[in-house]
Amino acid sequence: MSADVGTRPVGPKDLPDLARLFESQRTTRRCWCMAFCVTRSQFAAGWLSGGNQRRFGAMTATSSVPLGILASLAAEPVGWCACGPRSRYIAATSPQSKIMRNRVPDEDEIVWLLPCLFVRAGRRGQGVTHALVRAAVELARREGASAIEGWPLAGSERRSSDAFLGREQVFEDLGFSCVE
Repeated sequence: MSADVGTRPVGPKDLPDLARLFESQRTTRRCWCMAFCVTRSQFAAGWLSGGNQRRFGAMTATSSVPLGILASLAAEPVGWCACGPRSRYIAATSPQSKIMRNRVPDEDEIVWLLPCLFVRAGRRGQGVTHALVRAAVELARREGASAIEGWPLAGSERRSSDAFLGREQVFEDLGFSCVE
């Protein structure tokens, strides 16, 4: 694990660094971690129009809780972790969501979700994901969360379309337990 990884919660002043990171890959360039925060149709429209970036910026400006964690190596933005109260992620908490169907809705403000991780190509395998998840747990703790959840992939199979969920081993290394 790299000791050089710096992390910080993302506020409005961090948007230019986050934009530099997201511009580094085609899939993040238009996503801006809005897939779980809005309906499918809003996300698709935002993908085409740039609305996801604008919506993320507006949420960052108005939210009392940071939208996630930015990781840097030598002042270069290299990783991102979305995190926050489950209530922020309507795609996860809507009645149509199968993943969270057994959750206790009354906990949506106090239980946090970590739905997305991204590490810049060329910086993977250097401890960035561990640093991001660790920082997300610390942020959740500071904000009074009673728990934090993730949906990491089990096993070692590499499916790039689901890589944003993280790997179960990272979560396990940091003390998470599998509950379902």
